[in-house]
Amino acid sequence: MAPAEFSIRLQKGITGGFAPPTPDAIHTLDKSQTDSLVRITSAHRSDGTPSLGDAVPKSLDASHADDLVEELHGILSSIPTESPPGSQDIYGLDTGIAFACGDFMWYNGGPQGCGGGESFVQPTSEDKAKFARAVEIVNELVGKGN
Repeated sequence: MAPAEFSIRLQKGITGGFAPPTPDAIHTLDKSQTDSLVRITSAHRSDGTPSLGDAVPKSLDASHADDLVEELHGILSSIPTESPPGSQDIYGLDTGIAFACGDFMWYNGGPQGCGGGESFVQPTSEDKAKFARAVEIVNELVGKGN
């Protein structure tokens, strides 16, 4: 069963170095326990521009998101994050996901992105495939919004 309340944030562009990363896209999806809609904001950076464009608000009927959010929760609860946080983009997709619902919280990429170093935790090829599916799920939810 999908969580009644959740928050999801996907950032494309998490690898940096000396300077923080410049994101190509940031998508946020939020649903409160009493709301029947998933609130979505989506911002993209056009090629050759230094910053993200204005965030575009959308919404999605929560019933159209339940199965995907439940699948996302299942995936993220079964795969590791880097340790220490922000040390390495262990999934190699230059993408970070933060997901919170109830007492469950999962995020990769660290709050300021991945700045170099090596993680003590490395995912299996199966974990990497699951993370790629998690990214697909978030992008699909964002695409369903209107």
